Amino acid sequence: MATAAASAALPHRPELTPARRYVILAMVVLSVTLYSTSILIVAAVLPQLQGAMSATPDEISWTVTFNILATAVITPLTGWLAGRFGRRNLLGGSVALFAVASYFCGAATSLEGLIFWRIVQGAAGAPLPPMGQTVVLDIFPKHQHGMVVGLYGIGVVMGAFIGPMVGGVLAEAYTWRYAFYLIVPAAMAASVGVFVALPRMHRAGKVKLEWTGFILVSVAIAGIQLALSRGQRLDWFQSPEIVVEVFAAALAFYMFVTHSLTHDKPFLNLRLLLNRNYAIGLVLVTIYGMLNFTPMVILPGLLREHMGMPDSLIGYVVGSRGIGAMAGFFVSSFIGQKFPRKTILFGFLCQVTVGVWLMSTSLDTTPFEFGLNGVLQGFAGGVIWVPLTVVAFSTLDSKDLDETTSVFHLLRNIGSSFFISMSVTEIVRSAAMNYEHLTERISPFNPVLKLPWAMGGWDVETAQGLARLSREMVHQASMVSYLNAYGMFAVASAAAIPLILLIAQPGLRDAPSRS
Repeated sequence: MATAAASAALPHRPELTPARRYVILAMVVLSVTLYSTSILIVAAVLPQLQGAMSATPDEISWTVTFNILATAVITPLTGWLAGRFGRRNLLGGSVALFAVASYFCGAATSLEGLIFWRIVQGAAGAPLPPMGQTVVLDIFPKHQHGMVVGLYGIGVVMGAFIGPMVGGVLAEAYTWRYAFYLIVPAAMAASVGVFVALPRMHRAGKVKLEWTGFILVSVAIAGIQLALSRGQRLDWFQSPEIVVEVFAAALAFYMFVTHSLTHDKPFLNLRLLLNRNYAIGLVLVTIYGMLNFTPMVILPGLLREHMGMPDSLIGYVVGSRGIGAMAGFFVSSFIGQKFPRKTILFGFLCQVTVGVWLMSTSLDTTPFEFGLNGVLQGFAGGVIWVPLTVVAFSTLDSKDLDETTSVFHLLRNIGSSFFISMSVTEIVRSAAMNYEHLTERISPFNPVLKLPWAMGGWDVETAQGLARLSREMVHQASMVSYLNAYGMFAVASAAAIPLILLIAQPGLRDAPSRS
């Protein structure tokens, strides 16, 4: 399978001066930072986007879920694209297309247009992380790889830290459009820098892509995502559209499995799942993806619509997880490889704590407390990632690393996209149900409403009083729905713990594959 950028290895690498290597590193890190920023910058401006586009919470979440989904689908094509166009053209062209898509995201005048350009933005940026990492490791000598990987990782983490904060400040000072416009000049500069600094090198040859398997798995993923995103609005299987999407996804998945098991060189080699650590690693990274972005997507709506926080403050709250992520990566770099199972277990226990903590919040919770929770979220994610990668690939043959790495990142993105849709659906469904239950108790026949110490400052005798009470019931019903979504987060975190106990003690990376 043509997956990772390493598949398009370049046999003749020209000698580069140290200064040129660092210029290339700077351009690559800038590109990856902008890409990670674009994924998260929308989180801080979602409430303003929702108002500008006259969208419901489930509709506006599509700007995140379909962006992640596009990334998931295109990532496995990185190796084929590198073999077809070359590293320099792929890197520079991806950043340039990413800049164009970012501009049109900011210029969008409809929800459909914004979603389309978010899809283009995600697809354009998908090759940047795997290709960028391959390039910097290829141009630097091996004794500097630790330093290079550290700088590269900082770029990715800083995107999670900077994006929401800058987006929130710009949205409050100007409009949400400038959160996207800010990306454009930096991305164009990175594209020019890549074309100028990265040398043109001869390709080893074109990489073949097994198109049938790729199309089938893409149809399966897209069908399920559409059903999850639109199911609540269309009343699930009462809608012919949802029935068609689920049927098409199930049929495509069945054909994909059958094709993969019978083809000589399938798009994805399912027999690799016989490797226990790798199979468990895929399940764990899917759960990791489910937990990674979901709080950042659903929290801004609660903070602005029901707690009245400004966009800039929301950006700081959401961006606080970047501080924790940096600390988590630092800790895992020391203990993650020595004690991978214990470190993963500790990380997921932190995620359970995050979920239980969020379930105890209310409309009176302070921004500082939400920020501390975000720091713990980021810390847990940083702690989990390094040891999870170690155990997943420790017992695989090195010749399978290209394909298995691609599937690893594919499932992480799919987990994020699917769980965001499920959480938003639960918020919309539960809020409507909770409001209905509350309104049943607002009646002139309810004796409690006649008790002054029970009603306090509320008034049900006038239209204005009923309107104020209705707004409060909306806030309370919505708060309960968010707590339900956080409960799903805590359950998903806890579900990973039994799987960790099944992980075999990691061996050497170059150990023979058990598959």
